[in-house]
Amino acid sequence: MSELPVYTKSQLALRNGSDKPEIWVAYKGKIYDVSRSRLWMRGKHYEHWAGQDLTDELKDAPHDEWVFKNFDPIGRLG
Repeated sequence: MSELPVYTKSQLALRNGSDKPEIWVAYKGKIYDVSRSRLWMRGKHYEHWAGQDLTDELKDAPHDEWVFKNFDPIGRLG
């Protein structure tokens, strides 16, 4: 994972589906591009918003962290 680029929380926040075309979320220190997911259209997935770290929010989701296996990490949250 050390070869992945490091992004700040501010850089992550810009990839919210509104400010830039990318839709990114972070989970356990890794950043994932979820732009191709129809469930993240316009940067919102149910009551969750893109551009932020969802580590603490996953406990409220109806799924587990296996969902991130559908996406390759594109960076690390620094």
